[in-house]
Amino acid sequence: MGLLAASGGFTRYRIVGEVNKQALREAPDRLKKYAFVDIDNTADERSFGWTSFEDYLDTEWRGSPPEKGHYMAFALRLDTRRISPAVFKKHLRLAIDHEKEQMKDEGKVFVSKDRKKEIAERVKLSLMSRALPIPAVFEIIWNTIDQVIWLCTTNGKIQELFEDLFTSTFEMHLEPQTPAYLAERIVGVEKGLAIEHLEPSQFGG
Repeated sequence: MGLLAASGGFTRYRIVGEVNKQALREAPDRLKKYAFVDIDNTADERSFGWTSFEDYLDTEWRGSPPEKGHYMAFALRLDTRRISPAVFKKHLRLAIDHEKEQMKDEGKVFVSKDRKKEIAERVKLSLMSRALPIPAVFEIIWNTIDQVIWLCTTNGKIQELFEDLFTSTFEMHLEPQTPAYLAERIVGVEKGLAIEHLEPSQFGG
């Protein structure tokens, strides 16, 4: 919970182009449309979607609305199931050995490549259904006046997931405010182009 913790890493964005004002008015309903869906009782590998800023279990915003004055506060939740490679290898070996025992009774000795693939998929599905998904939550603050958005992570995969889901939800595109982008805003486009060709200095130890 980066924004609610003592420290954390953040990514700052701005909205590209015109702001979809209708989408802003419809923000609570749009968030609910793309809200997180629980996968505890499934074998799905992952699920992601929006949830409440204050309570990541509240995907209906019953406890508190996302509007906070001229700010919007919500969160991106990502649940992922993981199977240890060692566990998968063990159960796959057991399943293939069992298959070979059955084949002996039928006078066969060779498990085909396609059959091994089917067994592997079955084993994975079985293990997935028994594994509990691990939740991860990334808070988001949206200044609807300045149209600046803060995402509580610097992880590239989460950034990409957030950007795509934000565009699907609000029909607006985001641009990360990198140091180069911020420098360009300060010094202007022409001087900003020169910044792109700068290289970091090397300091001897």
